[in-house]
Amino acid sequence: MKIIQEFKAFAMRGNVVDLAVGVIIGTAFGKIVSSLVSDVIMPPIGRLIGNLDFTNLYVSLSDKVAQAQAAYAAANNGAHLPLLDAQKAGPVLAWGDFVTVTLNFIIVAFCIFLMIKLMNKMIRHEEAAAPPTPTEQLLTEIRDLLKSRP
Repeated sequence: MKIIQEFKAFAMRGNVVDLAVGVIIGTAFGKIVSSLVSDVIMPPIGRLIGNLDFTNLYVSLSDKVAQAQAAYAAANNGAHLPLLDAQKAGPVLAWGDFVTVTLNFIIVAFCIFLMIKLMNKMIRHEEAAAPPTPTEQLLTEIRDLLKSRP
């Protein structure tokens, strides 16, 4: 029974609960940013570049993929073989998905940077607005007395 009590004390500590809340919020925030990148940011960029879908951009690493691409293009008016079909045919270097994930990371990192910057600004504002403690007042008086001495 002692181990259960120790685990309960550990699990209910403030740091563990705060971490759990942070992970849950971070996961939800990550999904929002992923949707922002894949559904809002990348489609206009792909349109500007010529109606490209970045998630389906890849480089073939085998002749089987190149053959599957040629057959797919012939049957579909020159369309590009989708990434999942290309991966079934053989190895590919899926660089388009990497670009999307990298952009996703940069946006998440920038958002976290802005949140931390805002939190630091709020903390500095609270510290500046807080009245001095009695100890700080006493030290200020001592400093002022020492300055007034010849």
